[in-house]
Order: sequence, then structure tokens, then C-alpha cells
Amino acid sequence: MIYFLTSSPCVDGSPALNPANGFVEELQRALPASVRALFICSDPDQPSLTYGFAEDMRGSFAHIGVTFTAADVLERENQDRSGELITNAQLIVLCGGHVPTQNRFFQEIGLREKLRGWDGVVVGVSAGSMNAADVVYAQPEEPGEAVDPDYVRFLPGLGLTRRNIIPHYNQDRDWTLDGLRLYEDITYADSVGRKFYVLVDGSYILGKNGREELRGEAYLIENGVLTQLCREDESLAL
Repeated sequence: MIYFLTSSPCVDGSPALNPANGFVEELQRALPASVRALFICSDPDQPSLTYGFAEDMRGSFAHIGVTFTAADVLERENQDRSGELITNAQLIVLCGGHVPTQNRFFQEIGLREKLRGWDGVVVGVSAGSMNAADVVYAQPEEPGEAVDPDYVRFLPGLGLTRRNIIPHYNQDRDWTLDGLRLYEDITYADSVGRKFYVLVDGSYILGKNGREELRGEAYLIENGVLTQLCREDESLAL
């Protein structure tokens, strides 16, 4: 398996794939000229956005020379066929959305087990990249979650990587949630004894041949301290 764990795979404000940090070039190397793609919903009960995203990606991948023979969407209505859909896919896209909602769906369909031995390419998008971890850090994001004592911040994930990814740092580094600063008051405290890999859009972790490489601007939060690991157009073996 080859995996791309992205903050966002697209150019800001466009469905076009972002060529920054060698992303498009690496996709072209990893994928054959035609593939059957499977898009796994972040919310299986509201799949309309995923169907739209899948069609956008059909055009975006065609533009880089990769044709979709199919662009299937795995959602509530066809989850009983999840094994078949996964087996038949050469490209799986873990879509973005609400991390705990997507995590529940992944567990319901036994996605971790179904990906064992599957030999294809995975592209994680935002929440999909976060849920790819062995133990997922579900950074609070919706009102009430930061102060809810019952909100679970660490969840079992897909086990594709041991890295905890936090996406969209370029967008949300100054956000507040429930009267708290998202990073300084929430995430820094959650990083005690842990490492969080913080990505901006256009950056990603590339995994292949048992190795991982960080591409593009990225930061590490560990024990409440933020340090920069990479800049744009730089890479770092992890």
C-alpha cells in the first residue's frame, strides 16, 4: 500500500489537485493510467457532498493523466457491500469531515481489518488523514466539544500510520472554540506525552515501502511545544 495523508489535496478554492511539494508527481508514479476509485464518506448518512467530491476528483485526476473507470462512494445504503467495493478499488479516498462521525463509520464497516493486505493507493483528506492513525487524536472542532467531559479525544483508527495528523493549520491556527484557543488552550495540553504532526494545506505525509516522508510546511506539537519541521518544498524522513 502507498498512502498520501493530506491536509487538503486540492488548490485552495478549486478542485484541481495541488502540485505543491511533489504531490501530483508522486500520485502519477503511484497510480496506473486507469483506476477504479472508492470514496469513503465521512458521514455515511449525508453522502451527497461525497458524491459531488467524487465527480470533481474524476475530472481532477483525468487532468493529471489518471482516468477513473468508476468512482464509487461507500455510504450507508451500500455498506453491506463494503468488502466488495474495497477489494475492487485500486484507489481509496478517505474523505474529510467530522472525525468522530467518520471514525464510527470506519469501525462499523471494519475498515481497519478490510485494509489489511489490500494493495493499492490511499489518499486521506483532512479527517480521513486523522483517522488513518493507529490511535486517532480527534481534536475538538464543533461547539461544545472542547468543554464536554464526555467527548472522547482519542479513538481507535485504521493503523496505516502511528502519526497523529492535525490538518489546516493555515486556516485554524487562530481559532477559538468554546471560549478557548484551539491550539494554545486545547491542543497543546492534549500533546503532553504525545506528538502531533500539524500540516498546512498542500503538505502531506507520504508512506511507501514501509517508510514515511513529510512533504511541505509542517510543525510538531509535543509536550505543549510547537516547533517547525519542514518548510514549503522541503521534505523530512520520519
